[in-house]
Amino acid sequence: METINKLEVRNLVMQDYLELRASMVEAYTGIEDAPWKQSEISKLLSLFPDGQLVVLVDDKVVGCALSIIVDHSIVDQNHTYEQITGSYTFSTHNPDGNILYGIDVFIHPKYRGLRLGRRLYEKRKELTEQLNLKSIMFAGRIPNYSKYANEITPKAYIEKVKMKELFDPVLAFQLSNDFHVKKIMKNYLEGDIHSLEYAVLMEWNNIYYDQSPKLINLEKSVVRLGLIQWQMRPLKNLESLFDQAEFFIDAVSGYGSDFALFPELFIAPLMADYNHLNEADAIRELAKYTEPIYQKFQEFAISYNINIITGSMPHIVDGNLYNSGFLCKRDGSSEMYTKIHITPNEVAHWGMKGGDQIKTFDTDCGKIGIMICYDVEFPELSRIMADQGMQLLFVPFLTDTQNGYTRVKSCAQARAIENECYVVIAGCVGNLPKVNNMDIQYAQAAVLTPSDFAFPNDGIKAQATPNTEMTLIVDVNLDLLKELHQYGSVRVLKDRRHDLYKVVHKQQDDL
Repeated sequence: METINKLEVRNLVMQDYLELRASMVEAYTGIEDAPWKQSEISKLLSLFPDGQLVVLVDDKVVGCALSIIVDHSIVDQNHTYEQITGSYTFSTHNPDGNILYGIDVFIHPKYRGLRLGRRLYEKRKELTEQLNLKSIMFAGRIPNYSKYANEITPKAYIEKVKMKELFDPVLAFQLSNDFHVKKIMKNYLEGDIHSLEYAVLMEWNNIYYDQSPKLINLEKSVVRLGLIQWQMRPLKNLESLFDQAEFFIDAVSGYGSDFALFPELFIAPLMADYNHLNEADAIRELAKYTEPIYQKFQEFAISYNINIITGSMPHIVDGNLYNSGFLCKRDGSSEMYTKIHITPNEVAHWGMKGGDQIKTFDTDCGKIGIMICYDVEFPELSRIMADQGMQLLFVPFLTDTQNGYTRVKSCAQARAIENECYVVIAGCVGNLPKVNNMDIQYAQAAVLTPSDFAFPNDGIKAQATPNTEMTLIVDVNLDLLKELHQYGSVRVLKDRRHDLYKVVHKQQDDL
C-alpha cells in the first residue's frame, strides 16, 4: 500500500467534480453511462448538500456516497432506480421525509481494502441520527448472482451469502454494516446484467429516532477504549509480530473502539536474535525495527478505523537512544511521544536518554496525553497536560514485578483524581527467557477514574485479569469530567492555590 499522509471524510462540493468523475470511471469499469453528469451532481448539492459525502486520500477524491431524503411510503413500495431518483432529476427528494435513501456508494479500486466504504457508511449513520430520520434504506445490487442463477433463486442466494457459503461483494458489505434485508425487487436497475436486474432492499434502523423531533447532542461524549494486555512470546520474525498485533487491533476495532493501547516495549521478543550481544548493543539492533513497525501501525490505523497508541520501542536519533512511541490516528496522520524520565535500569543496561517535550495531542475524541511507564510517577507532567485540556491520559508500561506494577497503578490513580481525567494503563505479561534484561513481566491493565459519585467507588472503571493475555474494552463518558470540574464534591483543578504555587512548563528553548 502507498503511504497515506492524510485521510478525510467530508461533504462533497462542486469543485470536487473532476476528481469525483475520474474515480467513478475507475470504480465502474465496464458499466455504460456510469459517471454522474456534472448537472446531476449540481442538482444534488442544491437539494441536499449534507447528504453528499466524499472520502479523500492526500486531498484526492477516492470515494463517494450520495443520498436523498424520501418518505417511507415511497420506499416501501416496489420501485426502480429510475423511479426513486425521479428519472435522475431527484424530484423525489423530500426534506420532510423520514428515510435517508442511498443512491450511490463507490471506492476507487486502488483504495479498496482500507475499509473506506465503512467510513462513508458511518458518516451516513451519524447524519441519520443528527437529522432524526427513521432509517437508511437503499436497493443493493447482487453482482455475483448471475453465476448461480441457473442453480438457485435470489432468495436462496441471499441466504447463502448470509451464511457465508457464497460471497457477494456488495451484499456481504451491507450485511457487515448492520443492514438487514427487507425484500427482493425485480427490474430495479436496467442493464445490470450481473445482478440480472435484481436488487435487495436493505435497511439500517436508527435506534434514536423519535417521531417528535428533538435536538441531538452532536458532540462525541462516550469514548470506547481498547486495552491490549500483551503476552510476551518468542516471535520468528517481524511478520509474526504484525500478525499478532493485527489480531488484537481487529478484535478491539470490531467492538467499535476509538483507541487501541499497546504496552511499553512490547516488541522486545524480536531482540532474541541479538541475545549474543551485550544488552546495549542488542537494544540498538532492536531499534532498526522501529520505522517499519511505525509504518505498519499507521496502515492498521487507517484500515481498521481506530487510533492506535503503539506503546513504545527503542528509537535512535542522532546516535542517542530513546524510548518512544507513536500515536497513529485513523485520519492518516501521526505524532511521536518520548519517555521523559528514564529508570536507573534503562540507563545502566541500555544507555537510554530521556526526551524533552511535554505535550498533548488533539484527536477526534478530544485532547489526550501519553506518558510512558515511569513518567506517571512524576505528577508535574500530567498537571501540565491537564492545564492544556487533557481528558484521557494513556500510560503504556512494562514492569517486571508486582512492586513495580503497584507503583505505576497507584500513581496513575492519583493522576486521575488530581487532574480530573481518565487514566488508561496497559502492560506486558508472561516470560521472555531468551532475552536479557526482559525475563519476567507483571501487569494488570485498567481504566482508572476520579473519585466522586459519578464514578466507581474504588476509582477503577474496569481492569483485566492479572498476568493473563487479554483485551479490555471500556466506555468512558467525557461529559462526566465536565460535570465533575464544575459541580464535584471536591474540585481539585479549580481549588489550586495559584497565589502560593504553580507548575511551570519550561519551553524547549528555555531548557
